[in-house]
Amino acid sequence: MACAERTGLFAVLHASGVLEARMESRLADVGLSIAKLAALRQLRLAGDSLPLGQLAERLACVKSNVTQLVDRLEGDGLVSRAGDPGDRRSRLAVLTDAGRAAFTRGSAVQQDAERELFEPLTGDESAQLHVLLAKLSGAGPSHQPRQNSESEDARLKPSRSDDREDEP
Repeated sequence: MACAERTGLFAVLHASGVLEARMESRLADVGLSIAKLAALRQLRLAGDSLPLGQLAERLACVKSNVTQLVDRLEGDGLVSRAGDPGDRRSRLAVLTDAGRAAFTRGSAVQQDAERELFEPLTGDESAQLHVLLAKLSGAGPSHQPRQNSESEDARLKPSRSDDREDEP
């Protein structure tokens, strides 16, 4: 489809796909993916550990996807599993020293990509874009966790200095 033919939904989907592919490529250079960085971020925000069920909720995905994601993170040495002292039936994902270092590298990649993306926009344009994206994100049926590919497990929002724990 030619660029001139992309309007509305197709334009948004195309832009999203281009940006996601660019981010995945950059994160791959430091051994991460968007989903892995999002999981590391949630663990870091939670004080370096979370029960797998809570991690799934914070990433807005199903538990089986988090189990597979944590398997990959564990295989990379970025996360370990431990028993949950508060619930014998639950397992914790625990950030390792290597995981904290990977999160720092991945966050730097994310910040550089965001700076590059938003640099051409004025402050007003950037604020307007965030308002419009929030409106689009809130449109339609409420989001329910579903089976997704790794890159769809977690989408990163542009970081702000006031990052809160409740953001994916």
